[in-house]
This record gives sequence, C-alpha cells and structure tokens, in this order.
Amino acid sequence: MRMWGVNPKILCNRHLLGEHAEMHMFAGCILKKTSLKGYYKNKLVRTDLLKERHDMLADEMISRGMKHNSPMPEIDCSGLKYGEIDVKANTAELFRRCPDCRKRYNKIYKKTN
Repeated sequence: MRMWGVNPKILCNRHLLGEHAEMHMFAGCILKKTSLKGYYKNKLVRTDLLKERHDMLADEMISRGMKHNSPMPEIDCSGLKYGEIDVKANTAELFRRCPDCRKRYNKIYKKTN
C-alpha cells in the first residue's frame, strides 16, 4: 500500500483506482488498530491526509466518468503518528513502474521526453 501523493490527474486508471483502494485499506488498518509502522518507516502514508487524498482521488475518478460509491469511513487519526510521504521518490518509482503515468505527466506538464 502506498499514498503516492502525486497530482491524481497524472495517474493512469489502474494506479488511480489502486491508490483509491489503498486509502480504504489504510483506513481499515487504522480502524482495526493494525500497525502502520512499516509504512511510516518507508514514507508511504500520511494519516492526517487520508480523507483529503481519498476525496481527491474520488473526484478524479468521477471526472473520468468512473463511479465512486465508497465514501471514506469516519476515522480518528488524532492518536496516530501522522507519518510522511516522499512525493519525489514516489514519482520516480511511479514512472519507473508505469509508462502510462509517465505519458500522462508529460502530456499535462507539456514535457517532451
């Protein structure tokens, strides 16, 4: 699981839907009081941004004509470490994994490579 943290517009459909599902998985872990230690250590989650990120992803899904029928459950992250995400490292990893996301980025930001 990972919170990419990049502009949702650059995510291909597969990564957009995947990250959306992962926001729900993080919420489930929090509700079940499952440790997120490894995700914190590897800078893969910010619990204070979970709902905001979910909503950004859901808005992008809707803008692409996808259905969104899974609101984020109410979760209390106040007692949790918030964590951090490394957007620069995540972007590099995303582009390494996915040429479609890289193409979307290049199109949006008018890059030629």
